[in-house]
Amino acid sequence: MQAHNSYIPIPVRVKKIYIESEDRLLRTIDLEFINPDQAFDYKPGQFCQLSLLGKGEAPFGIASSPTEKGFLRFTVNKIGLVTTGLHMLKEGDELGIRGPLGNYYPVEEFKNKNVVLVGGGFGVTTLRSLAVYLRDPAHRADYGDITFIYGARNPGAMIYRNEFEKWENEEDIDMNLTIDKPVKGWNKKVGFVPNVTKEVAPGSDNSVIMVCGPPIMIKFTLPVLAELGFSKDSIYTSLERRMKCGIGKCGRCNIGSKYVCVDGPVFSYRELEKLNYKF
Repeated sequence: MQAHNSYIPIPVRVKKIYIESEDRLLRTIDLEFINPDQAFDYKPGQFCQLSLLGKGEAPFGIASSPTEKGFLRFTVNKIGLVTTGLHMLKEGDELGIRGPLGNYYPVEEFKNKNVVLVGGGFGVTTLRSLAVYLRDPAHRADYGDITFIYGARNPGAMIYRNEFEKWENEEDIDMNLTIDKPVKGWNKKVGFVPNVTKEVAPGSDNSVIMVCGPPIMIKFTLPVLAELGFSKDSIYTSLERRMKCGIGKCGRCNIGSKYVCVDGPVFSYRELEKLNYKF
């Protein structure tokens, strides 16, 4: 297939819509390519620009896994013009997509290692992609133990909750769900993500860890990881919140000499330290 011009959106259609949060501000959209010949391959951690005629475009991390065929999944937080337009879409509506963009979680480097995923709030989207990829039968034997820690303000704000609760009962992943404060009927962990990470205490030997979520969550989780013995080279995060045009032309996503849209959004903690980046 001839390479597609990255400036031109590819036509896609809304296949399925899911309401994720009780306040209805978080919505997941599954998209399918109108012309299957224009479908592209991608890796966990990459993102796309979703385009709405007359509204504009905005970047979103891909929440589906390359191992899930027939759709691309994105979760949209209703906060502005484009995201409001995306929330108004119905099944069958058409829009545009540019991608895949950016780098990805270095899954080849993770082989034969234990993998720990730590997510908070809306920042769990690309971690879902990575978890599904790692657990796929074609890949699962390449990796060691998988530990997943995910926290939200309350049960009503927890995205992918039904799916994650199913994972709690599956043997190939250690799933840990938590909310910030006690809520009647919630019988899982309670506490902020950094505290729960310390409680779960994933082993750092032969392990890598992905931390994605609000900057304040990452800021207070990093000292916990150091206490648990994780090196700065073994810690990765995604800076997709900083993504702008997607192709490194507008210059608004730069961190020192790096462009998040091109050189990221996935960086090791060691790389960010060299760039003097602060959460």
